Amino acid sequence: MLEIVSKLEQLQSPTPSRWRENAEQRQQNKAWLRYSQGIAMKMLDKMEEQHLNQSQLAERMGCTQQYISKILRGQENLSIETIAKIELALNIQILC
Repeated sequence: MLEIVSKLEQLQSPTPSRWRENAEQRQQNKAWLRYSQGIAMKMLDKMEEQHLNQSQLAERMGCTQQYISKILRGQENLSIETIAKIELALNIQILC
């Protein structure tokens, strides 16, 4: 038993987990997350249709591939400016 506890202690992260805070944030922002995920799905469909990868879309939008990745995970709080860039880059309509 002590051997198992020792192994678990070695694997324990030095920083505390934030799973509870993250779960609470997701619960509080449920509507926003659904909307953000909807945008991500529209983007992925259009990217597939246009045979674009994340790097190519990032180049069109003037941002990094890492930022595109965050958007496509549906977890990024998008500004109207960013939404407009997405619309222009992919020739899609997100906002009315």
